[in-house]
Amino acid sequence: MHAESGPTSAADSSGTHKQALARMVDIVGPAHTIADPERQLPYVHELRGLYHGNAALVLRPGSTAEVAQIIALANEARIAIVPQGGNTGLVGGQTPSPDGTEVVLSLARLNRVRSIDAAGGAMIVEAGVTLADAQAAAEHAGKLFPLSLPSEGSCQIGGVLATNAGGTAVLAYGNARALTLGLEVVTASGEVWDGLRTLKKDNTGYDLRDLFVGSEGTLGVITAAALKLFPRPADTTVALAALPSLQAVAALFQLAEARGTGSLTAFEFMSRFTLELVTRHIPNARFPLRDASPWYVLLELSSFVEDSGEAAMQRLLTEASENGTVSDAVIAGSLAQAQALWRLRESASEAQRPEGGSIKHDVSVPVARIPGFIALAGAAVEHVCPGARPVIFGHFGDGNVHYNVTQPPGMDKTAYLALWGEMSRAVHDVVASLGGSISAEHGIGQMKRDELVRFKSPLELVLMRKIKAALDPNGILNPGKLL
Repeated sequence: MHAESGPTSAADSSGTHKQALARMVDIVGPAHTIADPERQLPYVHELRGLYHGNAALVLRPGSTAEVAQIIALANEARIAIVPQGGNTGLVGGQTPSPDGTEVVLSLARLNRVRSIDAAGGAMIVEAGVTLADAQAAAEHAGKLFPLSLPSEGSCQIGGVLATNAGGTAVLAYGNARALTLGLEVVTASGEVWDGLRTLKKDNTGYDLRDLFVGSEGTLGVITAAALKLFPRPADTTVALAALPSLQAVAALFQLAEARGTGSLTAFEFMSRFTLELVTRHIPNARFPLRDASPWYVLLELSSFVEDSGEAAMQRLLTEASENGTVSDAVIAGSLAQAQALWRLRESASEAQRPEGGSIKHDVSVPVARIPGFIALAGAAVEHVCPGARPVIFGHFGDGNVHYNVTQPPGMDKTAYLALWGEMSRAVHDVVASLGGSISAEHGIGQMKRDELVRFKSPLELVLMRKIKAALDPNGILNPGKLL
């Protein structure tokens, strides 16, 4: 979008601009306005410290009506709005620019569970409800909301949907878009679209819900959502298996799909180095198997029949052991043991921090091409930075690989992180050659905006920009992100 159609800059600020900011403060009240730069820090800096911004104001509205009034003012005065949930995003999509002219719109106070229809399998929650609270509300109603992320205690539903988050249960239940029945959205003009229908089928034209989910706050601000609920499994069994190769991981996945009869709810894989970092740096993380192996898989089977999961897991792992696919395995015998196994997988990102700089890639390739991707990416990384150490884990069953690369021991962290662009280009070229995607579940944000131009066709980019121009003609919603 051309600069002349976007938000005003500090140099262009006028009395109208200042008046609009003052009216925004009146809307939410001084108690829910943050103007002091020190108090703004939790909202303008990204969790990992990769992105730092400044804000004219941080506003914390308490209702959809207040959000609509703020955005209407912003659109009239050409003030950029950066919607923000729990500030847990990993690509800088929630961070304002450094120039200090943008307004951060925190949705944290929109935190009500509006309704739950257990019989109909749906609940309506506001954007500021944390993922953990949404899960708890579903559980209290005897249902399951299956989306699960390591950041679920702090990430919020609005941000989860804006980035179309994935997580560990995509294999069985789908990503955030698949779990969304309807939305309430404030448009760039300040109008409220009430699309909070809970119908399972509604074939009445363009699907606006799917357009706003995954749009990273660039087309509208999600203020509430109707989410799908599922029956709670009667029995869940978790196991950790050791495997000699990625080909064996692929073989175990095929076997688990065939023998799981629809009950396979997670199939997560980790490299040996990844698990070594977890047991080295995460307090009380214990390696539960006898010997080390090149690869590990965390499996979860769920059943609606009491006490049937462990027997099914035992049969699956026995067959895999007998045919040489699995070299060792352990089945959790209690909830505490299951949680300990999951902690090994969910701590993979945290365990990298003590090792120094980490260049991260959230990519996907066809499942059958995962072994080829890892081999080719390893060669590409070694060419860019000899001695760099890939930390490989992810959701094998849906092709999503978190291919993070930790700096060589002893290398200067700043010098290593300066290689981010070169290394990402090399890894993304491998992804593209295998028919994959440079963003599986984290979004584009600032981090991958320029890379997107390399991998989307010219026609796709033209169509995306036309949609942006139609829904946000003044360019006030999260400028500089995604496109």
